[in-house]
Amino acid sequence: MKTLVLVAHPNLNNSRVNKSWLREIKNYPDQITVHDLYAAYPDWRINVQNEQELAMKHDRIIFQFPFYWYSSPPLLKKWLDDVLTYGWGYTSKGGRLRGKELGLAISIGGSEIDYHPEGGDLYTIHELLSPFHATSNLIGTQLLMPFTIFDTDDKSEEELVSSARQYSEYLLADKIASFQSRYRTN
Repeated sequence: MKTLVLVAHPNLNNSRVNKSWLREIKNYPDQITVHDLYAAYPDWRINVQNEQELAMKHDRIIFQFPFYWYSSPPLLKKWLDDVLTYGWGYTSKGGRLRGKELGLAISIGGSEIDYHPEGGDLYTIHELLSPFHATSNLIGTQLLMPFTIFDTDDKSEEELVSSARQYSEYLLADKIASFQSRYRTN
């Protein structure tokens, strides 16, 4: 299985978690293609045809990003808007990515206990990710259980190495559990 990891971190050089994850997954260039959106598009002018061709060459697409204001960083949102166009990304019967797997790898600064109905954020991380599930449903992909790490600022170097190893295992797995929710799937 060929996996495309679209990295969307606006300040990757200062990220302990995402840099650690990337160091690890770059050890598997035959199975994992890493594509840093902020490095590729510093002017935010996305080459739509290139992005669509790249996506088509892979069986699994992973969006890797830090959780920003309960969503993704803005360049990933722009990528979704620009690349997943009607007629290519979706139609009334799905789109060109139909049948592929879509996953999320998210670094979260807050505590996992905060992402709970009784926690400080009032919603679970799965509820906050519902726009990605809706997108996956629209484009006809199978949304995978997200790979997450919470409390990113408090992680030791050992914990970062362990997380990176787990992340590579997640990406290389033949089968990843599907994201279950109340939304219908295609």
